[in-house]
Amino acid sequence: MEIKFVSRPWGSFKQYANNTACTVSLMTVEPGQRLSLQSHTMRDELWIVIDDGAMVQVGDEVRACKAGDEIWIPAGERHRLSCTGERALRVLEVAFGNWQQDDIERYADDYVR
Repeated sequence: MEIKFVSRPWGSFKQYANNTACTVSLMTVEPGQRLSLQSHTMRDELWIVIDDGAMVQVGDEVRACKAGDEIWIPAGERHRLSCTGERALRVLEVAFGNWQQDDIERYADDYVR
């Protein structure tokens, strides 16, 4: 995915999608909670962290993320988002491809789904 950086006299902006089919979601994860370890076959995802306190796993790499961090998750890659902070964590998800709930393959899930 190409992220376009555009300069303007007042500052700049990043353009993540331009006339592209995508689904945009704002995820909220409560303190001490996490999503399942999962993958998708029909979509890539870009996560943009809004609040501090994110722990992100992509493949075998696990890293602490802060507000402003961007994480690219290719289709088929295992990934998980956890809230390690004391307040709810928000992450903007931009999914490129066919977003379907039944596209989720779970490898580990705290909620036994």
